[in-house]
Amino acid sequence: METENKTPKKSTKSGKTIKITQIHSTICCTPKQRATMNALGLRKINQTKTMPDNSAIRGMIEVVKHLVKVED
Repeated sequence: METENKTPKKSTKSGKTIKITQIHSTICCTPKQRATMNALGLRKINQTKTMPDNSAIRGMIEVVKHLVKVED
């Protein structure tokens, strides 16, 4: 019999979210920057994602800050 790990999902303490929009192409980027964009879920120009405002997401934004626009 298999047991399931039912840990609750971590949520942000303040519940704040940020909107991240891709504004430039990833054609001339490094593989690390392309992987970061994929991790953020951004694959097309003008695509927008709403993400929780935490340090992990802020760190990813710092890597690709020249490719995205961030709104609080």
